Amino acid sequence: MADEEKKAKGGKPAAGGGKPAGAGAPKGGKAAKGKDDRRAKGGGEKHAAPAAPRPADYKPRLKSHYEAVVREALKKEFGYGNVMQIPKIEKIVINMGVGDAVNDRKKVDSAAKELSLIAGQRAVVTKARQAIATYKVREGMPIGCKVTLRGDRMYEFIDRLVTIALPRVKDFRGLNPKSFDGRGNYAMGLKEHIVFPEINYDDVDDVRGMDVIVCTTAASDDEARALLRGFNFPFRT
Repeated sequence: MADEEKKAKGGKPAAGGGKPAGAGAPKGGKAAKGKDDRRAKGGGEKHAAPAAPRPADYKPRLKSHYEAVVREALKKEFGYGNVMQIPKIEKIVINMGVGDAVNDRKKVDSAAKELSLIAGQRAVVTKARQAIATYKVREGMPIGCKVTLRGDRMYEFIDRLVTIALPRVKDFRGLNPKSFDGRGNYAMGLKEHIVFPEINYDDVDDVRGMDVIVCTTAASDDEARALLRGFNFPFRT
């Protein structure tokens, strides 16, 4: 009876009685609830979906074109007695120099990221071999980036270069047919790397130039020129 009278008068409950509602709730319950709600709605960290694997019988378009058309045309034009004598593209080296990296190291990282998007392969940061006081360059300072393409990625890059990038070059009048080194290797330069469709112009901080070197197994410049013409390189006439 005494306990009932205390409860009626608003007194303390008897020892061992139940706790009031919400007494066991942790502090900051609203924040914890908000996290649970975001997780339930999928607001947590998102991961990019993995790229779909290539089919087992995948072959780049220009690689099939070389095996079916270009190789036979070169054999007839130069009269090769052995199939192994027919020239082919061995690799492609893409270089991008970043002179502003002397004052800002982040520019090299940005250039390497953009070059990786263009090539479809991670670019390597190049460093200075010796110090040049006039240009404030120290030995080992990152000053550019490069990437070397072989195999399927090489043919895919040539396809995008010839069919998409070069037609987008401003005031393009054709490639110089004399830019060979005498050993069958061809070098060309692009003033703007934004001609490639992989680069979003709105995300570019600086427009950079790049060098593209096509290395072939040709024994002479004439053979290398005929090889690249088979891949529709737009040489000036």
